Amino acid sequence: MPAYGASEAPSAGPDQYTALHIVGDHVALIDSLGQEQVFVVAHDWGAITAWSLCQFRPDRVKALVALSVPFTPRSPAVKPVDAVRALYGDDFYICSFQDPGAIEAEFKRLGTELVLRKFFADRSASPLFIPKSGWGSPDDEVPLPSWITDEDVKYYTTQFDKSGFTGGFNYYRALNKTWELTSPWTGAEIMVPTKFIVGDLDLTYNIAGAKDFINKGGFKKFVPLLDGVVIMKDVGHFINEEKPEEISALIISFIKKFN
Repeated sequence: MPAYGASEAPSAGPDQYTALHIVGDHVALIDSLGQEQVFVVAHDWGAITAWSLCQFRPDRVKALVALSVPFTPRSPAVKPVDAVRALYGDDFYICSFQDPGAIEAEFKRLGTELVLRKFFADRSASPLFIPKSGWGSPDDEVPLPSWITDEDVKYYTTQFDKSGFTGGFNYYRALNKTWELTSPWTGAEIMVPTKFIVGDLDLTYNIAGAKDFINKGGFKKFVPLLDGVVIMKDVGHFINEEKPEEISALIISFIKKFN
């Protein structure tokens, strides 16, 4: 994903982070590897991008395993940031990420390692709020869950210290621009074989309307080739880190169907 890890980051601002731009990068990557089709396994913003890849270029994806974030059909009437702001207010994390410079300054005040510890330690099913008044003190002590080590977090810290958080925020800042550009795909289905895996404590699973959409037919309507939904009990957002062996087994089992 551009702007994460050692990947290069677009320098022209949020408008270079729309789904069309990021999917274009991934199609170019597939081409550069000399592949006609690929299996895609993706989590969080990777999953959001993977859904768009499957929607725009289903011919390039053999099958998808999406973790944490389900497909979200485009609303014909309401922009996504406006929708979550109406539900949860300005301190909801997606809304907090919209103001260039402000959230970067808050994360700098707290320090990269503490910010990451707060994210990894948050296993609440409740909405995530990052108040504009501040997300705690730099002196906060945040114990880590058992599935991630101090060494892991220190490594992630070195990576974010190199790249910063702005690239990651720009994905959120481009949400409404993506909405504007993707009106031709309103109502379009995802015609790629898919397995979806989510933890029942994941905030994405507990956002208003998500459970009903996933479990009562809406998800299957928009993803007709959905092979199944796996809901892992007592598992949070970082599902691949929390349950690596189980997730790997599910991925391998699904991909084997296509060999």
